[in-house]
Amino acid sequence: MGLTGKAVLILAIALAVVLFAVTIWLWPRFARRSVPMVFGRVGLLLATQVAVFASVGLMANNSFLFYGSWADLFGQKQDLGVVTDHAAGTLAAKNIVRVGTQRPDVPGGSLATRGGRIDKVVIAGHHSGIESSAYVYLPPEYFQEAYARRKFPAVVVLTGYPGTSENLLKGLRYPRTALDQVKAGRSQPMILVMLRPTLAPPRDTECVDIKNGPQTETFFAKDLPRAVSAAYRVGHRARNWGIIGNSTGGYCALKIGLHHPDRFTASAGLSAYYKAAEDPTTGDLFHGDQSARERADLLWSLDHRPMPDSSFLVTTSRHGEENYADTKKFLAKVKSPAQASSIVLGSGGHNFNTWRREIPAALEWMSSRLSEN
Repeated sequence: MGLTGKAVLILAIALAVVLFAVTIWLWPRFARRSVPMVFGRVGLLLATQVAVFASVGLMANNSFLFYGSWADLFGQKQDLGVVTDHAAGTLAAKNIVRVGTQRPDVPGGSLATRGGRIDKVVIAGHHSGIESSAYVYLPPEYFQEAYARRKFPAVVVLTGYPGTSENLLKGLRYPRTALDQVKAGRSQPMILVMLRPTLAPPRDTECVDIKNGPQTETFFAKDLPRAVSAAYRVGHRARNWGIIGNSTGGYCALKIGLHHPDRFTASAGLSAYYKAAEDPTTGDLFHGDQSARERADLLWSLDHRPMPDSSFLVTTSRHGEENYADTKKFLAKVKSPAQASSIVLGSGGHNFNTWRREIPAALEWMSSRLSEN
């Protein structure tokens, strides 16, 4: 039974109810003053509380998908195996390997021409030396005869830390939302490349090129676009590419867009922060290099680096988000030729429910700034 499955949740709730009933029923029998009776009462209370806490935890995880599987919960390594195939014309020759496919959870998803397709891939970074798994959502138009010679804009979609790529499919529903936006005429068909920014788990590298360490920024800015463009019908120019993320993924999206306008023309940060975190999860990112630390500060970069000819979208809420003040600073610092847009909710916390309210408008904004050729 999977961690996010309904069966596990129902079993946990049923166990909690049964233990509560047993505790009430047996409590009079354990009321006597003796050591065995005391241990019996403690055992009943402890078992009931553990069952209740497990039920609440599973309900929270099913809502927000903090962990996608038991292996993810217990920190077990679950990287996909990489098949190296050197035959000419294969995906492997283009630094990307497809290891599986699945149907999107959308109406008509059994047919690629109606629901699109999701490829599970492993991307091997030629410059960064990093390999990462990802999901590539191909819209229905990709398989339709009328679009057979057409290229599509692509959007890199990043989770937060320590999220999983599955969060983007199940919790934030990017493929379903993208399909709905196209059907409603509010967006053009786009390819979504969905993965987490944690490329050296469990370390949070904050999308930084770390000296003698993971070259995360290089992977996202150079390796990923080149690999995807070589394997799918996606253009190589900046106007063909956008990047979006939430929380840590939002910071990464804005930073990569700000520092690499030659790769991405549009960047969106949902509930993003604007300066690289430095804590036990990140380790030493900069090794005393103050210039690297300043470069990772987006507000500093806007003040001291040339303004890119790019578009930025940031989101926040007046109540419930800690980034409201810094988001206003970011917006004030963006000058021409760069362009800034925002989504400001009246209230909304740092969670999936808030981001699901922002994603439709963010994808529409992204679509309006990308080109297929």
